[in-house]
Formats: sequence, structure tokens, C-alpha cells
Amino acid sequence: MKTLICSVLCATALLTTPAVAQDKPAADTNMQILRDKIKADKRLLVAENMRLTESEAKPFWPIYDAYQKDLQQIDERLGKAIDEYANAYKSDTLTDGQAKKIINEAIAIEGSEAKLRETYAEKLARVLPGKKVARYLQIESKIRALVRFELASRIPLVE
Repeated sequence: MKTLICSVLCATALLTTPAVAQDKPAADTNMQILRDKIKADKRLLVAENMRLTESEAKPFWPIYDAYQKDLQQIDERLGKAIDEYANAYKSDTLTDGQAKKIINEAIAIEGSEAKLRETYAEKLARVLPGKKVARYLQIESKIRALVRFELASRIPLVE
């Protein structure tokens, strides 16, 4: 399981870090392949750890899929904020105004993620026992914490 978590972590971190200049169509194709692999690995990790009954699994997976789709939008926002910072950092042109804008966006992203988690906790509570809702949210939280840790270790401090 640790190997699976590490592969999901590494691959997810790659998706949200700034891309190195590549041939655009090849980079897009490679990123889509990577996204598909991450989705499959993460789904397997969740399935292995949730221990859902057949009657619980049927309503759970559509909610899971919708949540992942909504999380992807948040991850895209985060990726754009990281790209903006990376471009300014690399060119040594980060202004106080840009830094404030990036900070505000990062805070807004965290707020959006918390609101989304609350929304989906309510949806999950309608189809799963409380302990299984908590288990799923813990799994998701741990994966996202690992990704954020990886991102934090790769993003240099503002100069």
C-alpha cells in the first residue's frame, strides 16, 4: 500500500507542478496518460482501504467520481497559481502585488476545497455509515496532504 501511495503522490505532484518547456501536443498527451494512471491508482487505493459492501459501493462510486472531477478543477486552479509564481520566480520579476494576488488565490483555493469537502461529506453521509464517511475523508485528506507536502518541498520561498 505504501508503494501505491507513493506512486499516487509522485504522479499527482507532477500534475500540479509547472511544466518544463516541451512540444505542446506531446506534453498534453503525456499529461493525459499520467492523469489516467493517477486516477486508476487512487481509485484502487481507495477501494482497498474502504472495505465497502456491495450495497455501499453502488452509491459510493458515483459520488467518488463526481468529487474527483470537482477536485480536479481545484487542482487546476492550484496549478495555475503555482505556474504564475514559478514564471515570476524564474524571471526574477515577482512584485509585491503579484505575491499578494497569488496568496489570495491560494487562500481562496483552500476555502473552495474545504467547502467542497463539506458538500461531499453530506452526500456521502446519505449513502454510507458515519465511520465509512470519516474513513474516506481521512484517506482523501492523507493523499492530499502528501501531495501538498511534496509541492511545498519543490516550491522555493519568495525572495
